[in-house]
Amino acid sequence: MPRNPGAAAVGRLSELPPLERQVIRCLRFWCAGPNGQGALGRELAQRLGAPAAERVADGLAELLHVTASHARRPLMGHALDCPCAGGDECVFARFVSLAAEGAREEAVLMASLIVRPDLALCLAQLAEDVGLGLMRGQEPRILQ
Repeated sequence: MPRNPGAAAVGRLSELPPLERQVIRCLRFWCAGPNGQGALGRELAQRLGAPAAERVADGLAELLHVTASHARRPLMGHALDCPCAGGDECVFARFVSLAAEGAREEAVLMASLIVRPDLALCLAQLAEDVGLGLMRGQEPRILQ
């Protein structure tokens, strides 16, 4: 049976911008199940403080639930400690980054490749909220 091309390594985490690395890290923690989600919650709380961390974790849960429930195909990822960045991981991370940086049209376009087009705007809004929460305390990179 052929392997899903979405899992193919397309780069290294160390080469990605900070927000995209964070999104992939969050995605991997979340996909690791309850233990990974708990670890993610603790890491976010340490970095963002309890109320902000809870908002980001809840937003991430909703974003990933909508994505998983309506994805055109299952998104593939790598192990938590893998230094590679998979194709699906990079697309998802770039999507969240674009949404958070204010590139709404591009984010909606990318969302329509991940889920049904009628859900793309909703998914982009969820991604914007998560991305902005993760960027808290960082210098935003606004696209022109």
